[in-house]
Amino acid sequence: MKIKSSDQPELNLGFGDHVCNWGIHIAGLYENDTQRDDIIYGFLNQGLIEKDIDLFCPVERSIDGFIDSFASHCGRKKSELLTNDNFQILPAKDIYYPNGTFSPFEMDKNLNSFFEESQKNGPRNIRATAEMVWALDAVPGREHLFAYESRLNYFIPGKPWVSICMYNTTKFSGSTIMDVLRTHPYTISNGVLMQNPYFIDPDIWLAENAPQFLYSKDS
Repeated sequence: MKIKSSDQPELNLGFGDHVCNWGIHIAGLYENDTQRDDIIYGFLNQGLIEKDIDLFCPVERSIDGFIDSFASHCGRKKSELLTNDNFQILPAKDIYYPNGTFSPFEMDKNLNSFFEESQKNGPRNIRATAEMVWALDAVPGREHLFAYESRLNYFIPGKPWVSICMYNTTKFSGSTIMDVLRTHPYTISNGVLMQNPYFIDPDIWLAENAPQFLYSKDS
């Protein structure tokens, strides 16, 4: 299935024969491990095939457990994955709250730094995905999660970047899933990638829900 998500070049997402364009922010909704892994394994394995940078944060299992399972499922050697600088598997704390507190502004800075560093030796495509259940833990600042998700819609467009934020619908409340839908322009659910009719432009969503995080050139 092909969907035109921007004017950037096309990419194969790696699952469900889905093709879209770079610069896309997707909510991955799943109910069980099989649905989760169908997306994540295909997405990251396609990144390895294309020599993209893969960035992933497993939470519902250990990093070692994920790498073992991924290697087995995708027919790859674990040693190959562990020595591949393009395959970056990191704990949630290292990505979302390295200083102990989650902050959308700090996330902006860290993502921009990561992106600038990744492009120093020439253009590189980046595939990022994470299991968002880390936000169910008592992490200071986690109440600002959707301000961050909304602000990602400023960061991602125009870049050779795809983010799939994975939300387990059996663990998050219905109201939280509605916030997921309001802050992601595209969804993948039950094997279907689609433009999300519930998405709200970040200028509007932030103004109504988190005005302190409204985008400005100084933020």
